[in-house]
Amino acid sequence: MSDDGIEFCDTNIFVYAYDISAGEKRRMAKDLLERVWTSGTGALSVQVLQELFVSLTRKASPPLKSSAARQIVEDLTAWKVIEPSGREVLEAIDTCLRWGLSFWDAMIVTAARRAGASVLWSEDLKNGESYDGVVVRNPFRT
Repeated sequence: MSDDGIEFCDTNIFVYAYDISAGEKRRMAKDLLERVWTSGTGALSVQVLQELFVSLTRKASPPLKSSAARQIVEDLTAWKVIEPSGREVLEAIDTCLRWGLSFWDAMIVTAARRAGASVLWSEDLKNGESYDGVVVRNPFRT
């Protein structure tokens, strides 16, 4: 949980929550998202919404129908959604260079910072790493 209240969730957390083939990770992701949803502390970005739709309709096993994936994305727009501007793209480039992240991971970190999150829930980034006050937490790490 975030001390400041805002918790940013990366795409993979949502994908696991909706992918019925994800096993124990599905349960863990669903529990996390339910807590964040109930507390009203969730944040995500347009990038997460885009990646989620593509992942659910192409990579989930079995893939969801586009209409079902659309409904999930629509429901998530009730969260705090960060819409990047040109300034955030430039900040993400600087984040890439500073931390050695991929551009897309840097966009996630940049969006989490913009959301005011102190926690970034992600399996893709290094657990415990702090990016200017945004700390990555892997909810699947035991």
